Amino acid sequence: MTGSLEDSQAYGELAALVDTAPTDDTSAPVTRGPRRGARIALIVAGVIVVALAASMGGYCVWALSAALPAPTVSWDDPGGVSAEPAVLAVPDFGASALSVSGAEDYLGPDAHGIWLSGGSGAPQSIGSVSKIITALVILDAYPLVDADDPGPTITFSSEDNALYDQYYVQGATIAPMPTGSTMSLHDALATMLIPSASNYADALASWAFGSHSGFRAATRDWLATHGLSGTTILEPTGLNPGNTSTPTDMVTIGKLAAANPTVAAIASTRSLTFPSPGFMSNTNQLLGVEGISGLKTGNLGYGTYALLYTASMDVGLPAPVELTGVVLGGATRESVNADVIALLRSIRAGFHDLPLIAEGDRIGEFTTPWGSAGAIVASADAALFTWSDTPVTPKVQLRDDPSYAEGEVVGTITWTSGTGSVSVDLIVDGGVHPPTEWWRLTHPRELAHG
Repeated sequence: MTGSLEDSQAYGELAALVDTAPTDDTSAPVTRGPRRGARIALIVAGVIVVALAASMGGYCVWALSAALPAPTVSWDDPGGVSAEPAVLAVPDFGASALSVSGAEDYLGPDAHGIWLSGGSGAPQSIGSVSKIITALVILDAYPLVDADDPGPTITFSSEDNALYDQYYVQGATIAPMPTGSTMSLHDALATMLIPSASNYADALASWAFGSHSGFRAATRDWLATHGLSGTTILEPTGLNPGNTSTPTDMVTIGKLAAANPTVAAIASTRSLTFPSPGFMSNTNQLLGVEGISGLKTGNLGYGTYALLYTASMDVGLPAPVELTGVVLGGATRESVNADVIALLRSIRAGFHDLPLIAEGDRIGEFTTPWGSAGAIVASADAALFTWSDTPVTPKVQLRDDPSYAEGEVVGTITWTSGTGSVSVDLIVDGGVHPPTEWWRLTHPRELAHG
């Protein structure tokens, strides 16, 4: 231990006494020796006390000003969070397929292909859904600029007029087509698609390609161009059960139809009136239901009902998701409609805000060596938008050197699901109370490791 100035002075006095003490005075009383020894002992004791006092003073200064050890923090395991899986109402009669665009971050990157399917993938009769293909093939040869472009004018011949009776006896849907009457290509396509007039499909195919054989050749080329090898079209109306397609091909055709402004606009029209055909109502009774915007119905009797549909659905994302689907081989029109509605509603229900934490919920706690303690809590409610039972993973991150004062933000907790995430600040509830001076003076080991 290094001595202080006072220590040096004390030792100096002791040395002086020793140097000046008489050593050869034989006449000195014998009793003086003990008094000198006592004085020396007293001085030595004083020096020791002074040294100890100096040391204790330094310790007290250190103990009362030393940095405190950091609190010990423990976290409650937030664990992963997930909801119940979505129960999708896939039609259990016939065959179906569905594609979804705009929700790839939630449904996966392949959702815009065939995201969901049910039943057989083999070709089946498509009935009047064939008229969508007829319209697309004609518009490929005679494209219209936009949905309002009337296109070329068609004059109906006596042969066209005769188609009315020809399809009437077959029980097909028909619309008047007087000899010599005229109509724009746009309006003729609307009459073919909205009420599903078969005589208009036949007349337009012959007008565009000269004959049924010319129409079939053009259709084969169009199907091949678009890679639709699972589709066969023998005539333009769909009355022939040999007009077949697969659910996968139908979804592709549905997307092509939705991308064509003329077909998309006509297919979404609930009703319209033209001078010659008069009032016409769309055969698609689901327009406007669950966001359905098209496209075409078809049937050849029990077990052959078909619906090729598009829908725009608000599920809580910044923009609606777009769906293209088909049901083939349905039992009845009513059952097909009910199946499609149930499927769309089940998809909508699968998107949800998943509650994660509430304001004030404890996520951790801290304790100090001197007994002060408090909680670490969430500063706000948090929920994460997700799909079905997609796992949600939490991560807690503590900030550097927090003081643990009341209300201080000491970290964050972040939940991630797919590409989405949400974070909430973690704050101190209670705060650290400083230790007493007595605790500081009596716990040097804890302070030394602070």
